[in-house]
Amino acid sequence: MRKLRTRSLSVSEARQALRGHGLENGVIDDVIEDFCRRAYLDDAALASSLVASGVERKGQGRVALARALAQRGIPRDVIDGALDELPDDDDERALEFARIKARSLSRLDNDTALRRLVGQLSRRGYNGSVAMKAAKQALRETGSNASSSGVRFVDSE
Repeated sequence: MRKLRTRSLSVSEARQALRGHGLENGVIDDVIEDFCRRAYLDDAALASSLVASGVERKGQGRVALARALAQRGIPRDVIDGALDELPDDDDERALEFARIKARSLSRLDNDTALRRLVGQLSRRGYNGSVAMKAAKQALRETGSNASSSGVRFVDSE
């Protein structure tokens, strides 16, 4: 119960926490069943909440969201259900994130900015083609048309 007061747990996480207290499997199963019946544990609700949070606050793509849910021990069918509720707008979310980040990359040459932006998008869970398309468009929109030679000379005076 103490762990549930600090954050929502998946059934798997609750089971691990109970195992850590040296309880027998039968007792653990009874506690888990009771907690599910009382709605203290609900993998589907937790998955929906984590997906909404990942999209709204972190701008994550489907791959990153699925990975985060799996790390919390949420079953694959529940993950798929939560991701199915998500509108199929990975392209739009990736572009929105890329536009924000592209502004801070304007001092770099185009190749470097593109590489870094695609890397940031990939780490957020967007697949390669979505990341590349969003990065190119965002850089085009911000006018990041600096030299693409990779070599820059700066006057130090």
